[in-house]
Amino acid sequence: MLAANSLLFVPGSRADRFAKARAAGAGLTIIDLEDAVAPGDKESARSAALAQFADNASGWALRINALTTAAGITDLAALIAAETMPAALLVPMVEAATEVEVVAKALGARCPALIPLIETPRGLRHAVAIAAVPGVTAVMFGGGDFAGELGVALAWEPLLGARQAVVLAAAEARVAAIDVPFLGLDDPAGLEHECRAAKALGFHAKAAIHPAQLAAIEAAFAPSAAEIAEAEEAIAAYAAGGERAIRFKGRMLEAPVVKRYRAVLSRQGTNDDA
Repeated sequence: MLAANSLLFVPGSRADRFAKARAAGAGLTIIDLEDAVAPGDKESARSAALAQFADNASGWALRINALTTAAGITDLAALIAAETMPAALLVPMVEAATEVEVVAKALGARCPALIPLIETPRGLRHAVAIAAVPGVTAVMFGGGDFAGELGVALAWEPLLGARQAVVLAAAEARVAAIDVPFLGLDDPAGLEHECRAAKALGFHAKAAIHPAQLAAIEAAFAPSAAEIAEAEEAIAAYAAGGERAIRFKGRMLEAPVVKRYRAVLSRQGTNDDA
């Protein structure tokens, strides 16, 4: 499963920002070859990304263009020929499991952790199969394109149903779910609120489009010291009770609750490489 609470996008056409983006402290830093890069800059952005991975691939991810585009096919061909892979590979606009399977088979044993993006109603309809492809470590909700498909605002309420469906698909496939970036760069309160709501819904991480957003995302998705302490205490009490349902701090403690506590502990130190 994805080992990151936060993901930060940096345009592939801005190699001068790569080092600063990585130093910002995101769990995973994504060089974007898709939305953030103009058509005329695709080739140079691709070359810059591959040069970065050849120098140091740790903690880096790459978002290629959709496989239904010439740019996406060229991205995949370049990765096949590359000596070094990023830690993770984001595949956008996925609408069928076969698209992810093509990437996995083309890259073979060298294939990085795969993160398909669910960005259309058709993709959402096939989300469970997409998430279940071997090699997929997480699925990301591409809310911007999804909102465009529906003709609604990129806001919480109109996309709530889609978000829930992505979380359920990820849970069924036992992979992580990543929430779409929050676009309000001058709205820290809105970012904090959306982070809390996304975590409560079942998302494991959230993407960012600016380094200033990372602190709020990490604060929301990383377990606090109090949460870790409670989880450790509960698991110890459950073991001491013979792993039977017991009373713990005024509440019933049984296997499903212990499972959640173990998930809390598994999220410790997730601001590392994927």
